[in-house]
Amino acid sequence: MNPIDGDSAAGQTKMTALGRYGQGDEVASMVSYLASPEATFVTGASLKIDGGFAA
Repeated sequence: MNPIDGDSAAGQTKMTALGRYGQGDEVASMVSYLASPEATFVTGASLKIDGGFAA
């Protein structure tokens, strides 16, 4: 079940800085960047794509 469809969706989105669930294309953009030549100097980084949930 997609969490966006569940009863807890409103409470969970309130816990993110952006106040919404992320979209697949937003995650794909970061994956695309990391796989690109522009990210050749990125090493050993933990990049959270969570809309500010862990902030």
